[in-house]
Amino acid sequence: MAGTSHQDWISSTETLHPGLINGGVAGLVGVTCVFPIDLAKTRLQNQQGIQVYKGMFDCLAKTVRSEGYFGCYRGAAVNLTLVTPEKAIKLAANDVFRQKLSKDGHLPLWGEVLAGCGAGTCQVVVTTPMEMLKIQLQDAGRLAQAAAPGPAPSLVAPPPRAQPAPPQRPSATSITAQLLKTRGLAGLYRGAGATLMRDVPFSMIYFPLFANLNALGRESAGSQAETQARAPFWQSFAAGCSAGSVAAVAVTPLDVIKTRLQTLQKGEGEDTYRGIVDCTRILEREGPSAFLKGATCRALVIAPLFGIAQVVYFLGVGETVLGILG
Repeated sequence: MAGTSHQDWISSTETLHPGLINGGVAGLVGVTCVFPIDLAKTRLQNQQGIQVYKGMFDCLAKTVRSEGYFGCYRGAAVNLTLVTPEKAIKLAANDVFRQKLSKDGHLPLWGEVLAGCGAGTCQVVVTTPMEMLKIQLQDAGRLAQAAAPGPAPSLVAPPPRAQPAPPQRPSATSITAQLLKTRGLAGLYRGAGATLMRDVPFSMIYFPLFANLNALGRESAGSQAETQARAPFWQSFAAGCSAGSVAAVAVTPLDVIKTRLQTLQKGEGEDTYRGIVDCTRILEREGPSAFLKGATCRALVIAPLFGIAQVVYFLGVGETVLGILG
């Protein structure tokens, strides 16, 4: 075993480096495209008392009206900074786990699920603080609109002549400093358990489903890696979108719990939750439908995000970059 460990390590790192680049590039492109929908998802999930938004389009319209176009990208800087290591870890870890669990080039279903579980667990290290900061920045506009007197802003009606000065919006730096000062490093990892509950099942659903969709209609001769590599461009994209949307909707109730736990500032009359078990009050006060808030937004975010990720991954952008640099 000792004689092969070094070779196995070299093989893993050779795969790992392109995977890191592919995951990072895919994350940057994907987040830039879908971030406004993710902002709408966060604001819709956090609505408890005052219904500021009637749906995704209403949320985006009112956000543009009150905060400008770039208001839809509030919190995007945090995501763009940390999504590179997050997606890189997720995709590369899944790749490494699949290699380790494969026997004679074939990976059973339980191995696919276990590899996805490992990938989801690894990414939580980056995902939790990223989501913690992003949610505070995304939800600040909802709280400001909920507290504003008078009717909700409209895209058609002209703005009133006299408007009160808008409240100062938090920055990622100020939130990080405050959390570290008052709660220590644990403050940035608030909701880590809920994040783990969401991301591990997501990965356990996504990666096996993607692998099987990506192999549809092609002969299974040879290893699974070779079968995946033969997938055409459109099939990798369609498989990524389909698997992503199914997994996203499936874990939406867990995402609602995570969002509620990680939101520090609450509006008037809105509940604060002490932990995952305490979130059962959502069911009592808002009904079962509350756990599906933002499900459509999540599907619209995750589907293209992972579709783009898989296209970048299978186009071999990382291999090309390493080839140029090498």
